[in-house]
Amino acid sequence: MSMSTKIPHSLLFRRLAAPFLKSSKTQSYSSLQIPNLFFCKPITFQRLSTNRPVFSSSPSASMQPSASIQPIEELPPKLQEIVNLFQGVQEPKAKYEQLLFYGRNLNPLEPQYKTSENKVQGCVSQVWVRAYLDDNKNVIFEADSDSVLTKGLAALLVQGLSGQPVEEIVKVSPDFVVLLGLQQSLTPSRNNGFLNMLKLMQKKALQLYVEYEKADSSSSDTAEKAPLHSLSSVPIDDDIGNGGVKSSEKDSDLREDSSSGSVLGNRGMRIKETLEKELSPVKLEIEDVSYQHAGHAGVRGSDGETHFNVKVVSQEFEGKSLVKRHRLIYSLLQDELQSGLHALSITAKTPAEVGESMRS
Repeated sequence: MSMSTKIPHSLLFRRLAAPFLKSSKTQSYSSLQIPNLFFCKPITFQRLSTNRPVFSSSPSASMQPSASIQPIEELPPKLQEIVNLFQGVQEPKAKYEQLLFYGRNLNPLEPQYKTSENKVQGCVSQVWVRAYLDDNKNVIFEADSDSVLTKGLAALLVQGLSGQPVEEIVKVSPDFVVLLGLQQSLTPSRNNGFLNMLKLMQKKALQLYVEYEKADSSSSDTAEKAPLHSLSSVPIDDDIGNGGVKSSEKDSDLREDSSSGSVLGNRGMRIKETLEKELSPVKLEIEDVSYQHAGHAGVRGSDGETHFNVKVVSQEFEGKSLVKRHRLIYSLLQDELQSGLHALSITAKTPAEVGESMRS
């Protein structure tokens, strides 16, 4: 007669666990012997994953530039040199000192150019930027500031962009500042001011190009063209650089064809009729702002119509660069430009661009 002895589960566990935990050798599942008793529960082993976590804790991972950042090879040559210089400096303090060096060596701007038109908006310090074309139609920049650090930022852009053609300047994306590695040296307000400097310089470059083309076409029948650096500026409000479109139009407004509510005189109505006929816009806004410009005798409702804000949404702009869109509008309004119209502030977009900006 055989007898069976039932061992309490707790005692069995202690007897098995002790040698297993004390063993200095790693045992595999196949070599681990467990008595085949009816009260034992099956034991399973699961291999621990050796894969790296999805979010790497490597400190260098956050320092790698995003794939969306404009490649350094697409920047103007002088700006590439500056980026390489700053990337070669590891210490934030050394980068800061380099900025101060740039600022101390920036030539001061003559007082007559420190005007509201040349002043950068959104900076904690006062900054002025002047631009003109050289004989090769390349843009030359000058700048100044009441802060040495801000002068350094301005000098960086002046050196990096001066002497470049307009098309090279306007395609510089604002996010190139990430390549400089100045985040630790600049406060958010300083960084925002730096981006505003770049945007103003790009606008001025485009203004000079459009104005030069206007002067070139209007003076083709005259003996001589005006000096390039004396061309007046034409305010332009389009977003420049990375091609981003910022708009607050709602979908219900897209099919509107209206003015901004200001009363248009004879010139304003002619501009409106010409653009309606030639561009078939889905949205058109014409605003007479001549009264805002002293010295031009522009008064709302009078014949002194010299300055206009023009916002056009048209399919005719599809496939055209920002420069070509402005050239198209200026060519359509050539008669007005030759008969007293001084300046246009143009926003020219396609319906797709407006729709994309509303979705973002």
